[in-house]
Amino acid sequence: MWTGSAAARLRREMTTVHRMILLSCRARHGGAGLCLACDELWRYAQARVERCPFHEDKPTCARCTIHCYKPSMRERIKDVMRYAGPRMIWRHPLLALGHVLDSRRPAPELPRKR
Repeated sequence: MWTGSAAARLRREMTTVHRMILLSCRARHGGAGLCLACDELWRYAQARVERCPFHEDKPTCARCTIHCYKPSMRERIKDVMRYAGPRMIWRHPLLALGHVLDSRRPAPELPRKR
């Protein structure tokens, strides 16, 4: 679906989100993998990225001009990021650095409907 460096950036972003959810879930819910609630959040995040109207130009969600997450899921992912974000620097420094650099990218204009 995605090509070139945009595809690599989106794969890295999805890896970062997955690692953040996993880090939060392990600390808060125990276990080696994702619990059912966290797995639901992960699948929801994947679906939102797949349907993003910006496609390859997708900004980080915090800088996005539209918010496609349902309010309840948005609160859940924000909670995960508040917990896992500072810990990512120590656990996954390259992913954390990539996320910081991505967050500096400007949000593009919303694509026009055809």
